[in-house]
Amino acid sequence: MSLRTDITSARKVFRNIIRSRRTRREIVRREREFPRPEAGTIRIAVYFADTRVNLYQIRQWYAPLRELAKVHPVAIITRSPGSALTINEESGLPVMYLRSVVELEEFVAEQDIRIVLYVNQNTKNFQMFRYGRMWHTFINHGESDKMYMTTNQFKAYDYALVAGQAAIDRLSRKLWDFDVERKALPIGRPQADHFAGEGELPYTPDERTVVLYAPTWEGDRPAAAYGSIASHGVALAEAVLASPRHRLVYRPHPRSGVIDEVYRAANERIIQAIAAANAQDASARHVFDDGPALGWQLAHADVAITDISAMVYDRLATGRPIIVARPVSPDAEIDEEGFLGSAEWLRAPEAGRVLELVEKVQGDPAARENLEHWARHHFGDTSPGATTARFHAAIEQLMGEWARHAELHAGEPRSSESDPLDDEDDEGMPGGGD
Repeated sequence: MSLRTDITSARKVFRNIIRSRRTRREIVRREREFPRPEAGTIRIAVYFADTRVNLYQIRQWYAPLRELAKVHPVAIITRSPGSALTINEESGLPVMYLRSVVELEEFVAEQDIRIVLYVNQNTKNFQMFRYGRMWHTFINHGESDKMYMTTNQFKAYDYALVAGQAAIDRLSRKLWDFDVERKALPIGRPQADHFAGEGELPYTPDERTVVLYAPTWEGDRPAAAYGSIASHGVALAEAVLASPRHRLVYRPHPRSGVIDEVYRAANERIIQAIAAANAQDASARHVFDDGPALGWQLAHADVAITDISAMVYDRLATGRPIIVARPVSPDAEIDEEGFLGSAEWLRAPEAGRVLELVEKVQGDPAARENLEHWARHHFGDTSPGATTARFHAAIEQLMGEWARHAELHAGEPRSSESDPLDDEDDEGMPGGGD
């Protein structure tokens, strides 16, 4: 078994190397599509070192970043050729593919970067952290009550832009000696200002109640096993698909089934069930959604069913009904100090009767009041444009702090920040080199 595993891993490494080299050649061929920003023009960089499998983490920031770029030029720095190609096609922002640390150093030297934004905790973030005369700022890829939201890695950043009071309370409870008041800046959820316009509806609205089911992946350890596809998903989907009064929009996490074969099989079964239901009744227009745009699903669904993930809070920001699938893993950490303490839970044995709960949350005034309360607690003012204004204000605050420190240290020599030993290329690593 060990030899077979080694052979499989070796083949995967080889495929990654070939794919990475092919993609790099494609970037060279399309060089004109990657114009280099004029020297000294970029003051804000978004650093994304991940491969295409995690593009969902930066995609949700495209619209807010395009809005920010109207005030301060923004460039996205990528380290994966595949990510560079896709982000360049999708984002509407300048994209730099900087494979090596030497290339990264050259770009930093020619620009006037004052703020670097990070959407995840990729280990290659540390190759960017070496630069001391800029603010390294974690903006995350969603608000949630997952354990990820209180990782000690928050301390690696100069600042973190967080959603609101719930995030500040969460960090205060969980992290020792973390200066939350100074380092955590609440901005709400800027993405929510763009949800309604993100993507065209794949169906024509009618009398059917639209139920969004947006589960997360299975997780890589018991404490992070929040995914419901294998435990709730099939029964839930079958119940909605069987109803002539409902439409299912199924948007699974892009990593669903990457580890667990049972989870992957359940995901495929739901996708097949949607196709079969549409073949039987073309007017139903049930949707399997794996597209890059996230927004219309949250803004237009009558009821959303999610797992414990950022999708709970993206939906909460809209103020519309939410049901949360209760994890079956006894080890999955559930922080019930916030919204989850009063959420409408869907337990696995009840998944086949999900439409009863759908009707309940739609017609319950107390549930609506509860959502409004927690939306304010997690995001503050959610009126149109308010969270974008707070995002821009936080950026201006950091720009002001940068200018203050630059004046304090004017005339000091710039220390060498290069370390050639860190100039790695992970194209051969499993899961890398796309």
